[in-house]
Amino acid sequence: MGPRMAKHAASSFVVVCGLLLVAGGCAEQPVVEQLPAANFNGPVVAPPPVVETPKFAAPAVVARPKAVQPPVVVASVPREWIPNARANDWRWIVIHHSATPSGGAKAFDKMHKAKGWDELGYHFVVGNGTDTADGQIEVGPRWPKQKWGAHAKTPDNRFNNYGIGICLVGNFDVERPTKAQLQNLSKLVAYLMKTYHIPADRVIGHGETKATDCPGRNVHVAEIRRMATAQLAAGEVPEDLTVKTASATGEMLIDVGGK
Repeated sequence: MGPRMAKHAASSFVVVCGLLLVAGGCAEQPVVEQLPAANFNGPVVAPPPVVETPKFAAPAVVARPKAVQPPVVVASVPREWIPNARANDWRWIVIHHSATPSGGAKAFDKMHKAKGWDELGYHFVVGNGTDTADGQIEVGPRWPKQKWGAHAKTPDNRFNNYGIGICLVGNFDVERPTKAQLQNLSKLVAYLMKTYHIPADRVIGHGETKATDCPGRNVHVAEIRRMATAQLAAGEVPEDLTVKTASATGEMLIDVGGK
């Protein structure tokens, strides 16, 4: 190559480099757009909103009413007279005699069960000095439970369902009740009248509920009413009563009779 041609080539090289410089330069680094860092965990998904399940208050626990005990009218009333259950709706006091010369709650309980009854049909038995002491009041197994009686059966059974049955031991078609029997009976009747709001005219003999001679021609229910009413008026307390809880127990599911 001659000097003239070499000079021409060098000039061309200079021109080309100049053009390259104008276009951006050979030494300049290309401009790279700033991109976010790569994420290899997949797309970020917002968790769904938490929806609270409505809470309902538990129903309030309502306490069952406790059994209501009948009020004690006198300070020294025998404990056996106070039932263990809610008082029944007593409306009558029904007086009976056993029509036997002797007996007591235990003997009568056995007798009544032999007839197919559930247990002793009376609520109280007043002794005559044979099986128990004269005038002793036995509390039958029905009374603590406030259970209906089986002593005065009628078509509507109201005197069994709402009548307190009291039996005097003895046959009072041929003899008379003892003084102790009448005194303690009247005190028991007075207590029951006051406690269960039973008027005197609802103290009756068995013969006033059906056709029967019970409680015997020698028992005057009107006199028992008078004695009980007088004791209530005087506010007397039964301090001298001898009380025994009847040992007769046992119970069937149904009542199949009544004296």
